[in-house]
Amino acid sequence: MSYAETLIPPQPAPRAIAKPMTASRLGGYMLVAFWALLAALLVYTVIAGWDPDKFTRYGPRYLHGLWVTLSIVALSVFFGAILSLPLAMARLSNNRLLNWLAYCYIYFFRGTPLLAQLFLVYYGLGVFRPQLEAIGIWWFFRDAWYCGVFAMTINTAAYQAEILRGAIESVPHGQREAAAALGIHKAIAFRKIVLPQAFIVALRPYGNEIILLIKGSAVVAIITVLDLMGETRYAFSRTFDYQTYLWAAIFYLTIVEALRHIWAAIERRLTRHLKR
Repeated sequence: MSYAETLIPPQPAPRAIAKPMTASRLGGYMLVAFWALLAALLVYTVIAGWDPDKFTRYGPRYLHGLWVTLSIVALSVFFGAILSLPLAMARLSNNRLLNWLAYCYIYFFRGTPLLAQLFLVYYGLGVFRPQLEAIGIWWFFRDAWYCGVFAMTINTAAYQAEILRGAIESVPHGQREAAAALGIHKAIAFRKIVLPQAFIVALRPYGNEIILLIKGSAVVAIITVLDLMGETRYAFSRTFDYQTYLWAAIFYLTIVEALRHIWAAIERRLTRHLKR
C-alpha cells in the first residue's frame, strides 16, 4: 500500500443523483417523440404509396433535372466567385466612389428577393431587345437557362463579396506589415499571405451560401427551366401525385447532406495545421 493510499483511503463513487422531471425536459421528450412520429409517418407514406411505374416513367426526368440544377449552381458559384473578388476589393478600397458603387450593388442584390431579380432579368430585359440585338447578346437573354445562371450569379456574387470582405478584414494587419518589412510587394502579399488565410475563414460561410443557392435554384423552374423542380412540376401536372414533390425534397436533401459532408472534409483538410 502506498503512502498516498494510507493517508487517503479509496472512497466509493458518489451515488448518481436522479434528475427531476422538469417542464423543459418533458417538452424536449415530447418534441423528440413528435419528430420521430413524423419521420415514421413519412417513411410509411413513401412505402405505402410507392408506384414503380411512375418511378420508371419519371425517374430519368428527375435525373436530368438534377443535372440541370447542379450545372446551374456550379456555374453560378464559379462566376459569382470571380465577380465577388473585385466587389470585395472595392468595398475595402479607400476610393469613396468605388466603395459606394460596390455597396449599392451588394445592398440591392442582398436586399431584394432572388425571384424578383430573376423576373427582372428574364422579363425586364426583354424591353431592351432592340439594343441587345444591336450589340449581339440577345441570344443570351432570350434563353431561360442563361437568364437563370446570370440572375443567380449576380445574386450570389453580392453575398460572396461580403463573405470575402469580412474574411479579409479578419486577417490581422500585422501580416501585411510583416510582409512589407520583408520587402514583399502588396499584391504578392495579398495573394500569397492574406488571401489564403481569408479563404480558410470564409470556407464555412461559403458552404452555407452554396447550400442556400442549391435550395434557391428551384425558382428557375418558374421561367420554364426544367431543373429538378421544373421536372417535378411536370411530373405532378401529369400524375397529380403529391409524392412527386416528396421525391424532389429527398433529392434536395441528399444533395445538401452530401455537400455538407464534403465541405466538412475539405475544412478538416485545410485547417489540420490549426488543430493540436
